[in-house]
Amino acid sequence: MARLLRPLFRGTTYTRLLHLWVPMLVVSVWVFIDDESLWVPAAVLIPLGFVPAVRTGEGVQARLLLSPGHEDSAFSVAPSATWRDRLRTVAWLELRMALGGLTAVACVWLPVLTVELVRLALGHRIADIPVLRDAEPHSAYALLALLPLLALYGAVVGLGILATAGARALLGPSAAERLEALEERTEQLLERTRIARELHDSIGHALTVAVVQAGAARAAGSPDFTERALTAIEETGRAALEDLERVLGVLREAERPVSARPTLTDADRLLESARASGAEVDAEVTGPLETLPGPVSREGYRILQEALTNVLRHAGAVPTRVRVEVADGALSLTVRNPLPDGRAGTGRGSGLRGIRERAALLGGRAHTGPDGAGDWLVRVELPLG
Repeated sequence: MARLLRPLFRGTTYTRLLHLWVPMLVVSVWVFIDDESLWVPAAVLIPLGFVPAVRTGEGVQARLLLSPGHEDSAFSVAPSATWRDRLRTVAWLELRMALGGLTAVACVWLPVLTVELVRLALGHRIADIPVLRDAEPHSAYALLALLPLLALYGAVVGLGILATAGARALLGPSAAERLEALEERTEQLLERTRIARELHDSIGHALTVAVVQAGAARAAGSPDFTERALTAIEETGRAALEDLERVLGVLREAERPVSARPTLTDADRLLESARASGAEVDAEVTGPLETLPGPVSREGYRILQEALTNVLRHAGAVPTRVRVEVADGALSLTVRNPLPDGRAGTGRGSGLRGIRERAALLGGRAHTGPDGAGDWLVRVELPLG
């Protein structure tokens, strides 16, 4: 019994009732003008449904009244983009009008019928309702007085459910809108992956430099070296905080403009950070870095950052050769360093995987691993086109 009466205590039942009553406001006005041409409001809905913005309005109403309390993606709020969407909107308007008419009849005449049954049970004769016109007054009619109310309850709940199902079928997103939503979701997932990679590269590099510098300063026992180490830690940490603030800004505010991400023209600070950590970095840059396309230059910076971070993390302060070349429509980036104690790594870390993923995303290729001569080699080639 409690389950049967549960819809009575749900706000959705009454917002759906309101949604079905809205078209009847127009019909009630028309009744005062001409009560013999009730087909006119239904006919007016046909050209109205072809207006693209009408579908948006109907979708918003459906979300607010048919499915309140949560965002229901089953109701599209985009304007009609195709003739199929316009025809679906027309069908929905006509269906809503028909269901609204049934709701109005039920809400008006069923309570009236209950009242008249009670009057009949009290000994009054009924002259206004054909069904009860010839009925003799009798107290037994009091038992029937609840039936119209039960029918009203079923009509209100059932017509609301039917209207919601019809709205989902006729106002639901089209195939093009579903594809657009899927593409948007894919872009969001890719953006989250990119942000995670950005944080890994930037924060990982800063922490690696800080650990190496602190260890070197403790081992050196020199005030001058300690001061240089603290300066390098401060500069690297500040850069990492800037990256972190930029990424968090993207997460907090989707519409906030993103500050410029570092590019290969800022590679000097990476090289100086590695040198300050004790590594002997021999760098050679050939070609105009400032002419690189934005995506190539930004991803190239992150690849170089991750490669230098791996050197400091796994090999320590060792001689490192960096070659960056822009030529023949491609960016070539090479980082080579001796393997610690001649040991060859597996090349399966998340950082190295990120290097390969960045290269593949731009249509390039990456090689990471020992070169057979006792060195660890990271070689990446990115096309500029």
